[in-house]
Amino acid sequence: MISRREVLGSALVLSSIGGAQAADSSPRLRTEFAFEAIVTVDAPQIIGQSTKGLRRVVPITGGTVQGPRLKGRVLPGGADWQVVQPDGVLDVEAKYTLQADDQTLIMVTNKGMRHGPKEIIDKLTRGEKVDPSQYYFRTSAQFEVSNESKHAWLNRAVFIGVGERRANAAVIQFFEVK
Repeated sequence: MISRREVLGSALVLSSIGGAQAADSSPRLRTEFAFEAIVTVDAPQIIGQSTKGLRRVVPITGGTVQGPRLKGRVLPGGADWQVVQPDGVLDVEAKYTLQADDQTLIMVTNKGMRHGPKEIIDKLTRGEKVDPSQYYFRTSAQFEVSNESKHAWLNRAVFIGVGERRANAAVIQFFEVK
């Protein structure tokens, strides 16, 4: 007699084989490094506890952009609107402006999250250096730039950011999803 466990196990094996075949026929995702932004920040402005968690705003003071597809600077004046959720996950939404080396202005909206073990997040909060492999910091960015610009490719692609928090900056490596 075949047990329920054997039937379920066989079903899982068959479904995983079917899933692999379906995945093999679909397009493969790949990413290409586009540039890195070092976004300098000021001290957080603490709004306080809200219904969603601890709300704060982190002013953006400037920074640099360097990479194979874009070079320039981060203009001061943007901010990162953050919520520290009750489970400790940091929900981020940053809006700021880049200026390419050719003076083209590029608007950035970058949403994502950061989380990790409490002791690691506490170190980041104190401004201590932490290996970025010790925590999760990922974003999804949208760029908006003039269609006449040589940087208009930014309007037509999806970007994933891999972040690192430093004492006075967030470092985001932007990858175009192909």
